Amino acid sequence: MKPTIVIIGAGSVEFTRELLGDIFSFAELGSARIVLHDIDTERLDTAEAIARATAKEAGAQPEILSSLDRRRALDGADYVINVIQVGMHEATVRDFEIPARYGLHQTIGDTIGIGGIFRGLRTFPVLAAIARDMQQVCPDAWLLNYTNPMAMNVTYLRHAAPGLKVLGLCHSVYWTMAGLCELIDVPLDEVSYWSAGVNHQAWVLRWERGGQDLYPLLDQRIAADPELRRRVRVDMYRRLGYYPTETSEHSSEYVPWYLKHPGEVDRLRLNVGEYVSISEANLAEYARVRAELANAKALPIDTDSTEYAPQVIHSLETGAVRVISANVVNAGLITNLPDGVAVEVPTVLDALGAHPMSVGDLPPQCAALNRSFLGPVDLTVRAAVDGDPRLVRAAAMVDPNMAATLTVDQIWELCDELTVAHGDLLPEPLRTKLAP
Repeated sequence: MKPTIVIIGAGSVEFTRELLGDIFSFAELGSARIVLHDIDTERLDTAEAIARATAKEAGAQPEILSSLDRRRALDGADYVINVIQVGMHEATVRDFEIPARYGLHQTIGDTIGIGGIFRGLRTFPVLAAIARDMQQVCPDAWLLNYTNPMAMNVTYLRHAAPGLKVLGLCHSVYWTMAGLCELIDVPLDEVSYWSAGVNHQAWVLRWERGGQDLYPLLDQRIAADPELRRRVRVDMYRRLGYYPTETSEHSSEYVPWYLKHPGEVDRLRLNVGEYVSISEANLAEYARVRAELANAKALPIDTDSTEYAPQVIHSLETGAVRVISANVVNAGLITNLPDGVAVEVPTVLDALGAHPMSVGDLPPQCAALNRSFLGPVDLTVRAAVDGDPRLVRAAAMVDPNMAATLTVDQIWELCDELTVAHGDLLPEPLRTKLAP
């Protein structure tokens, strides 16, 4: 069995290392054809060295190739894993430092909010180019997208390449369930769960062990630990009745209740601007891995990594049946969220492909928050598709955290400043300032 697996943005070396470790952990994928692509020569060379060292450690014998030419890399692909970050660390810093001057607090800035909006806008042109290449040289391949903002990117691809097979993959649901099970001291492999919503704001709708609802055990654990109550998603769970599937830092940005208020930032131990530090740590990790490669021909494999893309590939290649959480365009899957935008739902994998499962209505309070989340998603995508800079400002105006913090004049000024700062990374029709 020798599928061709292409990693776009392979210079994100630590993530590439985790993905390849998981791929090579499946004996059936040990001889896969792995093609690495990046636009940075040094990072691509590092990624190839990582791939060879990881394969050696796993005892796998894949064919490993690398190319700076994306179209050549994609030629004949069966699976395309997208992990690009357009603008890299410098763009991330701009997304935080400029809004901070306006008094706007962000923690991660990669999903909705001003950071998510502009990350999406600078990612869309590259996504469109990847989709065009795939339609021409590997039209039957699956695009497995990890790049954020997930909901925006999957929604945008519906417009840019409606015939492309796309799954958006994120580990937030898995690690949420692992963390919840650890809190109540129940083995993860003994529980069943049902989660749905939107990426980074889905909800644990059911969580059971042997038919027993586990939420009461979580309630007891929270009641016994005052420090546990000082977390955003625990606070949201206590008020809404369903646990959200992303970290507290992420979750704080998607609602109007927390980041504006210094007392809440302190009460809930929020680290404003956290992602800048994470991005800096990623740069340091890249340097560390390069140094490690200089002294070793094999690299230890992270046995705790459980990424979805390797599971998708394994199931589609072997017929092994699995259920994962995946991001797809809503077409009646969640009936009280709008169609045509990306939602995150349980998805069955087998030899015939990926089969998103119908969820029906979410609890009304959860659906109401998801609809608020999807406002900036829909408007940002429409801004790019229609080439309408006014819709960029509209997306920012309806964002919950921005609307709670800034005046409309400040929102427009901030959008203008970020438009200039990101320049030609943005779609050409959206690169100008705009008077109200």
